[in-house]
Amino acid sequence: MGRRVSSDLDALEDWAAPLLERLQPGERKKLARDIARELRKRQAARIKRQKNPDGSPFEPRKPQARAQSGSIRRKAMFTKIRQAKFLKGRGQGDAATVGFSGRVARIARAHQRGLREKVDRSGPWYDYPERELIGYSDDDRAVIRDMILDRLGSEL
Repeated sequence: MGRRVSSDLDALEDWAAPLLERLQPGERKKLARDIARELRKRQAARIKRQKNPDGSPFEPRKPQARAQSGSIRRKAMFTKIRQAKFLKGRGQGDAATVGFSGRVARIARAHQRGLREKVDRSGPWYDYPERELIGYSDDDRAVIRDMILDRLGSEL
């Protein structure tokens, strides 16, 4: 899916670039900031629903051999890292980016790519299943397109 998303975003960029040239640099920066803010909000909502960008559910947590005390294992995954403190949307110049910051970026990368990581510093290794925390759906691309067209309509 990664290659398809990349080509779709490249196509969107190719379509939008000539249109965005009509805007002043300050307006382009403001539009990039607004797009980043909207995408961050949409990504956080999708993570809250425990869905991949294609609409499929996240692979559930690994079942435990013995019962754990507490309710952490019964709750939704990624409740903290979807907060604005960690999931950042930045609009700078002509670019809008959404990604994780701080220590949680490593955790998010392990889940995003399905990597093998240590559970604790001195703990066992675990092969995390791939859960796409950051990704763009067709709806996200439509929202970006609509935001660009709305801004161009109000500026022209």
